[in-house]
Amino acid sequence: MKSKLPSKWPLGLGVLYQQWKANADKRLLAFQQPFLDELGPSLEIEILGSIGYTTFDPENIEAALSTRFDDYCLGSRRGAMFPFLGEGIFTQDGGPWKHSRELLRRPFLKTHYQDLKGFKEPVQTLLTKLSSSSGIIDLQPLFFQFTLATTTALIFGQPVESSENDQQDSFASSFDHASWITTLRSRLTDLYWIYKPSHFRAACRIVREFADGFVTRALSASSEDKKGTVSDRYAFIDDLYAEYRDISFLLIRHPDVLSRLRSEIQSVIGTDTDVTRTHIQKIGFLRCILNETLRLYPPIPINVRFANKTTWLPRGGGPDGKSSILVPKGVGLGFVPYYMHRRKDIYGEDAMDYRPARWEGPELANIGWAYMPFHGGPRLCLGKDFALMEASYLTVRILQEFPDIQLPPGQPVVPTGQEKQELTVFLRSAEGCKVVVRTS
Repeated sequence: MKSKLPSKWPLGLGVLYQQWKANADKRLLAFQQPFLDELGPSLEIEILGSIGYTTFDPENIEAALSTRFDDYCLGSRRGAMFPFLGEGIFTQDGGPWKHSRELLRRPFLKTHYQDLKGFKEPVQTLLTKLSSSSGIIDLQPLFFQFTLATTTALIFGQPVESSENDQQDSFASSFDHASWITTLRSRLTDLYWIYKPSHFRAACRIVREFADGFVTRALSASSEDKKGTVSDRYAFIDDLYAEYRDISFLLIRHPDVLSRLRSEIQSVIGTDTDVTRTHIQKIGFLRCILNETLRLYPPIPINVRFANKTTWLPRGGGPDGKSSILVPKGVGLGFVPYYMHRRKDIYGEDAMDYRPARWEGPELANIGWAYMPFHGGPRLCLGKDFALMEASYLTVRILQEFPDIQLPPGQPVVPTGQEKQELTVFLRSAEGCKVVVRTS
């Protein structure tokens, strides 16, 4: 491969040390950005004696996730993630993965043809909590509770009950910790097994017991229709949670965007709280906001596949990096939507900026694999429609009830991507999503 990530120490230990320091400061992705911008969209990395490739080239990502899908597998990631996620589509390949995906496809398919009334009760619960709060409010934990309620209602047929608040808190903290350790284990590749601390095992047990409780109740209510793998259900929770958390995080930092959205909501819906799909589809700027949020903060910013046979990628080789390259069997390929979505040669010189209006013109109409917030190919996220509609509904209702929502006075605003982030299996703000709510 034309480009290689340099390391001052042997075995890539210098790279690991620098990454560890940046991650401790909660700015790993921002730290790596200038290096990757300079080296190009495809490069070779040596870590602990193992050679791997990283790419944020749309053609290479399309090859790995679609056109040459069968040439790649989860590899060591299955073992690294299994204690946390268990058996399910996030840890399976081949036939078992196809079976799990089909089981999960059914409830999500139904949402394409349903109205949005299923969101009404959990949204109202969240709005009530906001109304009863004063001062500075952190939306992150409220969004997690909301996501938990809607996702369990969708897949298990019953939402989390209000009497289970203590259990929710335990689940949330355990979920975060298990996600963090799982990320560390994944970075160890084939050596993931050396790191399985007792507190990680305890967190995984709490997460699994929480999900198992819903499975048990659902199975007792109706056996065959509710079967499926536990891990798929609670892993999807964080995908949704990330989306509308990031929408709010960006909106309150860009009052001009917030003002325009508020005006469009008023023009299309007014004060009608019975929000429908038709309403949402008429608010064109809302979809631009969703696209831009997911561009800058894809729920899974980094992912990895391993070649299960000797294969190739269309770009990255030769003197100019535009020739194909050989990928030997067993080599890992990291693909990074986070950096691909920030490429200036694709999104313009202002690619680092939050500008939803970029999606209004024809420039990005055929963006293809250069935009993949919901993965792509055969593993395209099953909950894409559900996530977009839920995030849209929630955003509309919050702005209807609290049109003057804003950033707390004195809260610093740093350039997009430079804020402190927690990078586990997923990505989120390390400092929450603080707002001041003033009712109209």
